[in-house]
Parts: sequence; structure tokens; C-alpha cells
Amino acid sequence: MAGTLQGKRIAFLAADGVEEVEYVKPREAVENAGARVELVSTKPGSIQSFNHLDHGRTYDVDVTSAEADVGAYDALVLPGGVANPDFLRTDADAVRFVRAFFDAGKPVGVICHGPWTLIEADVVRGRRMTSWPSLRTDLTNAGATWVDEQVVTDNGLVSSRRPADIPAFAAKIVEEFAEGRH
Repeated sequence: MAGTLQGKRIAFLAADGVEEVEYVKPREAVENAGARVELVSTKPGSIQSFNHLDHGRTYDVDVTSAEADVGAYDALVLPGGVANPDFLRTDADAVRFVRAFFDAGKPVGVICHGPWTLIEADVVRGRRMTSWPSLRTDLTNAGATWVDEQVVTDNGLVSSRRPADIPAFAAKIVEEFAEGRH
């Protein structure tokens, strides 16, 4: 795995309320594979992570979604947490940023509640994917085919359910990101 993403630049889009392990572990995986990672968020400064309902660490934002250039990145990761994607899906710049990755055919990884932002970006229709179980109806209503599997890949979109699935999710995003555009 080391070096498979050498020279690639990966955006992680997250806001306050991000589930810490869903940000940290996938980030470690792509960095260990050689990628350069930047944290994109809706506001400058830092974001507050959570470990379930307890405060986690804060993480410095590299660039805002209003300023981020999709052309500068090779792939995107949307970690979960309940509040994080709710903040993202109400921010027009974050939604535009996400949609632009799909328009460009760049690979995207999403876990847990992260698909809420994909639904708002209107990019799940016709796709097979998974998520935290409570998003099943949301995804189905948005036109996706929801399945209860550890990790699902659909034309460059890698989705996963929960923190316990992170090892499989991390391995699959590294693989898909190495393949590049779809």
C-alpha cells in the first residue's frame, strides 16, 4: 500500500461534529499510501470532532469549501458523525464542492452519515451504496439502491456503514483513489 497514492492530493470535507475515528483512520490510510491530505471545511480555523457524544480533538482547517479548487484534488472523503454532514448539506459551497467531484468523475469515499451531503448534492440517484442504517430511507428516496454491506463500490464511489467497517473502507478508498477518475 505504501506509495500507491504518491503524488495524489486528497480532500477531506468535514465540519464540527465529525466522528473522529471516521476522519483520523481513513486519513492515516491515504497518507500512509503516500497521498497529501487537506482538510476542507465550511469555515476557517478548526473543527471539533466527536467520539460518539463526547468531544474529541480539534483539527485545523486547511481551506474553506468556498475557496477550495476541486481541480487541485484527485479524490474526496466525507467522514460521518451526525452533526457534521448536517452542517455540510446546508452549506451551498460544500454542496457545490461535492457535486464538482462527481461531475469530474473523481473518486469519492463516504462513511456513516456522510451520504446526507451526497443526497443534497443530488449525486446518489442510480447508485448502489451503503450507510449508517438510519439513512436507508433517505438514500432510497434520493434514488440510490441501499444495501447493508461493509463497503460498497459503485463507479468510483466507495461507501461504508460505521466505524467497525473502517479497515475495509480505508483499504477500498486507497484502491479506488489509486485507480483515479472513473
